[in-house]
Amino acid sequence: MTGPGAGGALLVAGDVITDVVARHRGPLAAGTDTAAVIRRVPGGAGANVACWAAHWGCPEVRMFGRVGAEAVAWHECELVAHGVLPRLVVDPEAPTGTVICLVDTDAAAERTFLTDSGASLRLGPGDWSEELLDGVARLHLSGYLLFSEPSRALVAAAVASARARGVPVSLDPASAGFLKDLGTDRFLALVEGVDVLLPSRDEACLLTGRSGAADAAAELSRRVPLVVVKRGAEGALVARSGAVTAQVAAEPATPRDTTGAGDAFTGAFLAALLAGADPEGAAREGCRAGARAVERVGGRPPARD
Repeated sequence: MTGPGAGGALLVAGDVITDVVARHRGPLAAGTDTAAVIRRVPGGAGANVACWAAHWGCPEVRMFGRVGAEAVAWHECELVAHGVLPRLVVDPEAPTGTVICLVDTDAAAERTFLTDSGASLRLGPGDWSEELLDGVARLHLSGYLLFSEPSRALVAAAVASARARGVPVSLDPASAGFLKDLGTDRFLALVEGVDVLLPSRDEACLLTGRSGAADAAAELSRRVPLVVVKRGAEGALVARSGAVTAQVAAEPATPRDTTGAGDAFTGAFLAALLAGADPEGAAREGCRAGARAVERVGGRPPARD
């Protein structure tokens, strides 16, 4: 059995998605054309986290997800190019999930997502195997897995397996919009057994009904042992046992595309934890990675040479 700090691998379970990123200036012109620069890039919150963790020095990162047959070869090649070992299930019916990312370059590169989850949320308990945890020191779950019945069952199976082996589990809630539809009480019940929760400010406030990130972080840390709230340009908060224990400043950056910034934070944070950093030090690495991410188009770091 491999446990925390034993130098094992990071296993990420979650979404592997095809992103179509459209960068435009100013409001969309309804009923007519809006000029944009459009690119097709690999994405998915889970896959992005895996790539950033590998980029940040994690020696072995594995990505477990479900994709359609039409794009499996491309996604596997892209993961390998970023230093990630793909463990992808091919869906015989559904296509790979697709997200259209609308990025307004006149509004601090803020983005709006149109999401077709496709095969990604058809990942289910039948796809899970105990062997996936062999040699694993930490399991990370994308919160998108909580937004369908099959993948919720997968989360339950994976968390139970990890707890039986003493492998810590982290989770990123992933989407305030989907989280609102799921319901906060249901979400909190589903994440029981998770050791680290990494919400955005909006997600933390939604989960607690608090208006301030610090109050929300403190309250969540009464339910989950370690809570790290990502606040974008305001940095991050670390909370334990009902109190905020650290405030970490953001790194300066000139945003081009904020897609995947939270995933970059999470990937670097997990890589730092596995390397032996304390939560505050790991959050500083997360802020560094987030700053690099917003200066790039798309949600991933540069591929390896």
